[in-house]
Amino acid sequence: FHIVAYLLQIWWFEVDGVVKFPLPADVYTLSFRIHLGRFSQRLGRRVSSFEHTHGWDIKPVRFELSTTDGQLASCECYLDDMEQDYENRNHKRGCWIEYKVGEFIVSNSETVTEVRFSMKQIDCTHSKGGLCVDSVFIIPTDLIDCKRRGILK
Repeated sequence: FHIVAYLLQIWWFEVDGVVKFPLPADVYTLSFRIHLGRFSQRLGRRVSSFEHTHGWDIKPVRFELSTTDGQLASCECYLDDMEQDYENRNHKRGCWIEYKVGEFIVSNSETVTEVRFSMKQIDCTHSKGGLCVDSVFIIPTDLIDCKRRGILK
């Protein structure tokens, strides 16, 4: 998107969604695309500011997905982990990072598949801020592997 909402400060954070549509039979991966920090323009270049980025290193964010046929996946991770993100070969701050929630299988392409997904950090003991959530991706898993190997751009 050209414009993305930027979260300055909150105590409770929750993003929920549901999609329903027929998918071809395959294995799919669901992931969130997230950025810590705020973009701005300086001398014609895009720069990131981390002025309001805080609280994402105290407690992990919980990602979940479920399907109508009972498939479940979940994971937890700290969004502001200053260690290097080895999978994408960069530091997490200032970069768009895709957080993989999990995989699910569609075995019958003639029925409608309902996928519920969420991203939560609801511990109200500390404030959090400095976050952009761009999108949620549902992509065939084999296409992700091709992209990582450089076959797809």
